[in-house]
Amino acid sequence: MKMTPELKKAKENMEPGKITSSGFLGEDTREIVDIIEKDEEIFKNLDLNFDEVCEKLQYYLEEGKKGLGEPITVDGKYTVKIDEARGFLPCPFEDGIFRKINATLINNENNEKIIYSELSLHLLKKHHFCQGYGSEFRIDPLIIKKIL
Repeated sequence: MKMTPELKKAKENMEPGKITSSGFLGEDTREIVDIIEKDEEIFKNLDLNFDEVCEKLQYYLEEGKKGLGEPITVDGKYTVKIDEARGFLPCPFEDGIFRKINATLINNENNEKIIYSELSLHLLKKHHFCQGYGSEFRIDPLIIKKIL
């Protein structure tokens, strides 16, 4: 994959202060294409499917909404808490706008935890972009494997 003008613009949009205060890259200095290619490789090696992972995470987000802001147990194994703020966030790839809804998902059997948003799910499903190392909302494939 090559850094196209669209990907260069997306990377600019991912910088801290552009869309979110902390940005999407954390301390990761790699190009977006390198981040995506590496995470696609890890997904494949872990026998994970992007669409299936997104579907499961979306399910927990929707179930968590039933808690009305309080943590709830889902499927007897997970604790889910939803935090919602007013407003919307645009996708750094400039292909959508998403509500500011964050889900905290904890696997109660191994205490693995991940925080993700509606925008995170879009980035994962549409762009295979898990976000950079150190990003607050990175959907780390290794953690996903342990949680799901």
